[in-house]
Amino acid sequence: MIRTLQRKFTVTAMIAVTVLLAVLLGVINVVNAVTQTAENDRLLQSLAMLEGFGPAPMLDGQFDEQFDALPRGRRGFMQEPLTEDRRMAALYFTVRLDESGAVQSTDLRRIASVDEEEAAALALRAVESGKGYGRLDDYRFQIVEPADGCRTVIFLDVSSQRHNVLRVAALSALAGLFAWCAMLVLVMALSRRAIRPIAENMERQRQFVTDAGHELKTPLAIIQANLDAMELTGGENKYSRNIRSQAVRLGTLTQNLLTLARLDENSVPLKPETVDLSALAAEQLEMFRAPAELKGLRVESEIAPGVSAQADRVQMTQLFSTLLDNAVKYCPEGGTLALSLRQGDKAVLRLSNTVSAPVDTDRIFDRFYRADSSRNQKNGGFGIGLSAAQAIVSLHKGSISAQMEGEDTLVFTVEL
Repeated sequence: MIRTLQRKFTVTAMIAVTVLLAVLLGVINVVNAVTQTAENDRLLQSLAMLEGFGPAPMLDGQFDEQFDALPRGRRGFMQEPLTEDRRMAALYFTVRLDESGAVQSTDLRRIASVDEEEAAALALRAVESGKGYGRLDDYRFQIVEPADGCRTVIFLDVSSQRHNVLRVAALSALAGLFAWCAMLVLVMALSRRAIRPIAENMERQRQFVTDAGHELKTPLAIIQANLDAMELTGGENKYSRNIRSQAVRLGTLTQNLLTLARLDENSVPLKPETVDLSALAAEQLEMFRAPAELKGLRVESEIAPGVSAQADRVQMTQLFSTLLDNAVKYCPEGGTLALSLRQGDKAVLRLSNTVSAPVDTDRIFDRFYRADSSRNQKNGGFGIGLSAAQAIVSLHKGSISAQMEGEDTLVFTVEL
């Protein structure tokens, strides 16, 4: 139980850490990428505005004067100022197209990695894209259309910025992985201390149930022995029958509590063997057929032959008996009880019964939960049988679930 709590605590904590790191690093990388793109677009826009002033390449002095006259735009908290140094450091080239779309001239003075043929091909691709600006390969481009009808396509090399974005992403991923591993080690080291109060409380509860169960056995045995003696001398009457009924009921409850306590601490010795579940299901269903018929229930069964599983026969018998007993008890008169068993990847048992009112399936396996809020004893149940069934299935590494089908059918599904 402590290991289970530790595992659940560790998994929950690491899910929270994973989500936090993913959101944090994701926001950092997205902001970094968006900021880099925005800065490149601001620089490209400024360069494009300058290139659009005249049909011919500008002299350096003219370029500097007009650049100084341009508005720098609004600079955000994460953006660098748009200065002359940044313009001088920019790697860009321009391609001028005439009205028919033919390449008229290229200006490759600010870049050395592109020849005229590549520049012309990129310009034609940019025009064919139908966009006024965008990205092609490692370049951001913008199309400027001066008053003379010709078009100038300016390309800014952003490969360095892209590599920087990817480098930040890779470093943040490595840092996040390292932080995740460090948190995993820390959480695993602290998990036992974190769950210690819960584990101690659960251990005290389990020990109380065990001690109380053992202490109740002796007075119950004395009550039953004295009752037998009273009936030998005075005969049986309704009072003695009531005492015996409640003594048996209390004895059954005590035994169930002890069984649950042993299942909780995994002290129930399992004797796994190949169990013929088909034969076991048919045998148990036959045992409950008589009480089902007394209530006027319609019993349906579809048991595939040869269904088997590696399990403890005694525990499987208790599991089938508990589920069938619950179905018969809580199925209203004239209702339907249906059992099916088939072999897939696992053995699948499906047991359904009619109910008089919808059942809270989220709580049905809780101990002492009773669908009848009045908690009367007309059905003779304690509300712990399904808890024991769930513990048996968990002990065999299987799964059990309950769900409502419509408003009047409760279905249990067991996979082993």
